Amino acid sequence: MASRELRDLVVVITGAGRGMGAEYTRAFLEEGARVAALERSWEGEEEFRADLDANELALTLTCDVSQDKDVDDAYAAVIDRFGTVDVLVNNAAFRTRDQEHEGALGITVLETLDADWERAFAVNVFGTLKMIRRFIRPMIEKRWGSVINVSTTGSITEHPLWRPWSREQPYMATKAALTNLSHYLADEVREHNVAVNIVFPPGARTTGFDERSAERVAKGLRPSSLSSRADTVVPVTRFLATQDTSEGLTGKMFTAVTWNQEHGYGGPNAWLAPDPVGNPEMTAKLESGELGPRAPRFGGPMR
Repeated sequence: MASRELRDLVVVITGAGRGMGAEYTRAFLEEGARVAALERSWEGEEEFRADLDANELALTLTCDVSQDKDVDDAYAAVIDRFGTVDVLVNNAAFRTRDQEHEGALGITVLETLDADWERAFAVNVFGTLKMIRRFIRPMIEKRWGSVINVSTTGSITEHPLWRPWSREQPYMATKAALTNLSHYLADEVREHNVAVNIVFPPGARTTGFDERSAERVAKGLRPSSLSSRADTVVPVTRFLATQDTSEGLTGKMFTAVTWNQEHGYGGPNAWLAPDPVGNPEMTAKLESGELGPRAPRFGGPMR
């Protein structure tokens, strides 16, 4: 079966209210897709939500993906409004910087708390699984669909950007589980013509990035790499949304910056966020190497 036009699709996006999720939401709406934007809390994003609510192609919902009732209610609302689901973008995540206890950033495995692991797995693995179990149903029924799971290059040891020194547990462990789950799921639903693929975003300047960068340096950790714009992930995700399994595009991993460069969307520098760490003085020190080796940029050598 041939790929479809974005304007024909119903797209469900989790974590859709800010950062990369908001960029996915804007991009699909601009293409004429109908979009269900799910967010755990719209606090601080009221203006964006109001803009979406004024758009007849959009449906905004409050949904904690770790809660069965929230996910059930969201699924019912999407079916009631749009009648089906074509694409599911699992973007919502519990990140290292979302851990609430003191010293969570840069924490070692031995220093982590059980609560860190329980919450991270509840959102990043079980929450994603809950979303897939519900929202894949219409795709299987009509034998067409695309599931896109947002993971990280740090989830697989063979990736050039694998980074065990980054001190990002349990986030990385949950994303490794998600990456593995995605490959198995892809094989399971291939017969239903439902594609399952994985997108690896760059280190993007999203909510909390500036604070994280400053805190890493203050703790003597390796500084973060220069950040990319949050919309770096849009081109490859937009492409995957239109695909089924007929071309073999399932169970694959896509590094966003690499895909952009290979498909004429510009190299890594074209996607750099302005004033990467929100602190001109720190940016100058990072560039000069005064703060020591920086994380690899987009698979390049250590700087």
